[in-house]
Amino acid sequence: MDLGLDGRRALVTAASKGLGRACAAALAAEGAKVYVAARGREDLTRTAGEIGAAGFQEADLSREDTPAKLVESAAQALGGLDILVCNAGGPPAGTFESTPLEEWEKGFHLTLMSTVRLCKAALPHLKQSDQGRIVVVTSTSVREPIPTILLSNAFRSAVVATLKTLSAELAPHRITVNNVAPGRFLTDRVRQLDGAAAEKEGISREEYTERSIKASVPMGRIGDPAEFGAVCAFVCSQHAGYLTGQTIVVDGGTTRGVY
Repeated sequence: MDLGLDGRRALVTAASKGLGRACAAALAAEGAKVYVAARGREDLTRTAGEIGAAGFQEADLSREDTPAKLVESAAQALGGLDILVCNAGGPPAGTFESTPLEEWEKGFHLTLMSTVRLCKAALPHLKQSDQGRIVVVTSTSVREPIPTILLSNAFRSAVVATLKTLSAELAPHRITVNNVAPGRFLTDRVRQLDGAAAEKEGISREEYTERSIKASVPMGRIGDPAEFGAVCAFVCSQHAGYLTGQTIVVDGGTTRGVY
């Protein structure tokens, strides 16, 4: 299937590794011109070279002035913008009692406001496209809150509510707005969370991951980031022009909700 992405101009954030990298790689493989951003310059430079990115920029999305500057740099390098893929590293794990109040402020800027600011800055460019797409990487926690990642549960849910409202506002401009919610994929974030849980139980991270997958994932395996990237590419494609305001869950059947 031709996704109609050849020559489309895309900005993908937190794209140096993990799911963000997978999204950027999938878009680039379909012929899109991709501009990537992330905090770690070494990984970002390597990824940009490996996927043939049209440009890259080191960027900390939790900083108030960064998203707008990043969007303008990407639009200038690409000659416009058709696709915005918002991704950001998750806030620290913790329960309500264990999470300091100052972490709420940090999580607010990293998870919610980074998306708000990126979208706000990208809209003038996307309105000039005949195939505008906004895709945000969230989490299955927006459907079923996950224990011990309180801040992610709270702010990613706020992101989804914001996107649902935004999708209706942008529909007359033929800009689609969707979020793709990953379950368990083998990323650094999963390694970190599983490692912390495994340490408390006195077992290896690998043992904990394998046990949790068997207990919770009907498909019996962890996801390959490339599978997530493929879904992202489709949502950005010409075939997804009537798909907007949706949460697309990619989790091997983990979530049990029927909605």
